[in-house]
Amino acid sequence: MFVATMLTNPARPALEAAAVESLRDAWGGGEARWLAPGEAAEFDLAAVPANLWQVWEEMQALGIDLAVQEAEGRRKKMLLADMDSTMIGQECIDELAEAAGVGERVREITARAMNGELDFEGALRERVGLLAGLDGRIIDEVLESRITLARGALTLVATMRAQGAHTVLVSGGFTAFAVPVAARLGFDEARANELLSEGGRLTGKVGEPILGRAAKVAALEEITARLGIGAEEVLAVGDGANDLGMLARAGAGVALHAKPAVAAQCDLRINHGDLTALLYLQGYARSDFVS
Repeated sequence: MFVATMLTNPARPALEAAAVESLRDAWGGGEARWLAPGEAAEFDLAAVPANLWQVWEEMQALGIDLAVQEAEGRRKKMLLADMDSTMIGQECIDELAEAAGVGERVREITARAMNGELDFEGALRERVGLLAGLDGRIIDEVLESRITLARGALTLVATMRAQGAHTVLVSGGFTAFAVPVAARLGFDEARANELLSEGGRLTGKVGEPILGRAAKVAALEEITARLGIGAEEVLAVGDGANDLGMLARAGAGVALHAKPAVAAQCDLRINHGDLTALLYLQGYARSDFVS
């Protein structure tokens, strides 16, 4: 048994009953269940429709995200989440670079690395090198003035934890940001890279080994083993090429507002909804959300 989920941007809910019923009828699905009026609905299917991706494209043009997945085991026991441009609205290294006066150069490298055009580890070393000499106190200033939580982030983490899930923030960014962001969002633990400093200034180097694509997969495997659960019980979410390993390994890997090259390799893609979409994909109704 499979389930089809249709959802839209909760800030501008525009999911009409006619659209849900029309697709349900075309695919021979079961009775529609509304998870949130005007925002999210689902229905059961006997098989994955042959024209899924054609219909997905049509729904995207209407501002609707569509996902089809196996119904059994949808509710996961662990959340493994990327940080930059996923749980927060920014790339932390880009914000630091603005303060260092090398914002344009660093943003260019970041975009290419996240789209898979550059080796992540090499690109990170190059970008951090451009920050050499920056006063370390700027990190707190950036955290305070530039970093914002992504829409739905608090609700996602709180709801999954209330349901007994273990939550992990795993970032190719830096512990100086990941630790306070994880604490603010209520994550159980966080992993990231270390920005090295001497005499209160950044050295332009990052602690080795770098936490990148392989390390995110290793974190998934290590933590699931510790918890005594399988990878199929993990919900992973990210947006960049260095997230592809964990997205493929997890039972549900969600490309959230992801780079095109990343989204193309994932079956679960959210381009219109926010992080609460990950709760709808698990079958939670808005009335189940913990805010």
